[in-house]
Amino acid sequence: MNVVVTRKCSEALDIASFELAGEDGRSLPYFAAGSHVDVHLPGGLVRQYSLCNDPTETHRYVIAVLRDERGRGGSKAAHDLLHEGDRLQISTPRNHFALAHEAAHHLLLAGGIGVTPILCMAERLAASGESFDMHYCTRSRERTAFAEHIAQSKFSASVQFHYDDSGSMLDIDQVLKTAQADTHLYVCGPRGFMNAVLDTARALGWPENRLHYEFFGASVDQSAASGSFHVRIASSGATIEVPSECTVIQALAANGIEIMTSCEQGVCGTCLTRVLSGEPDHLDSYLTPEEQAANDQFLPCCSRARSPLLVLDL
Repeated sequence: MNVVVTRKCSEALDIASFELAGEDGRSLPYFAAGSHVDVHLPGGLVRQYSLCNDPTETHRYVIAVLRDERGRGGSKAAHDLLHEGDRLQISTPRNHFALAHEAAHHLLLAGGIGVTPILCMAERLAASGESFDMHYCTRSRERTAFAEHIAQSKFSASVQFHYDDSGSMLDIDQVLKTAQADTHLYVCGPRGFMNAVLDTARALGWPENRLHYEFFGASVDQSAASGSFHVRIASSGATIEVPSECTVIQALAANGIEIMTSCEQGVCGTCLTRVLSGEPDHLDSYLTPEEQAANDQFLPCCSRARSPLLVLDL
């Protein structure tokens, strides 16, 4: 879709928000809380950003971007090269982080820029009158995006802020131990924060169907990615070698077989492919542990093979 940047605003230290509207002034497609869009940035980069505004708003999408000097360039392109009035292309919204509206209570945990999908969830839950609590953890008050918006919202009483530099850090164990029965947990933020939350929840016996999470980026273990193997295309029988220095996506593309990708880090699920035979080596952050254990699908942008051959449903 073609959109226009109608507003760019500094939300906190190193965090900017961007309001996007339809180029022709028409309403934008509906999105559900937890959705993200692919944003085509200046310089040919494509990055995924969660929508953080109220899902009932059809006249705009709002995203927020944390400037990461050590990143792959997307955040710097957004901060330095995107300005009000600029036109750009985005995908329609996709949602891999949906609310479970059947839950009796929702527990929202946000770490840093992970607040973007969590804030959208809070907006939706408040509008529908559903029970929830939100904990928002940041390094400091000056790095807390949307703090004023939350303070003035109708759900402000359901939100607690936690700042690392003020000794008010979140007691993850206590919060999860005292959660109401049948609570569903939603968590997004830096990998260390998310791992701490999810590891604690699992240690306390939370079932996987009540754990909802979305990683912003992945760190693939390169030592686990060594070794070559082969993939076979089920429809044609063609067998393709995947060298140690090459991803499955790259090997397939070199042989004229294109699979749609987006993040290329095993985070978004765009390239999810069915596996008919063989054992994948799952290196993604998208599939749940149960889904990985089933070994009937994998993400070829980053995952590899434990067996000499994978037969793919392509």
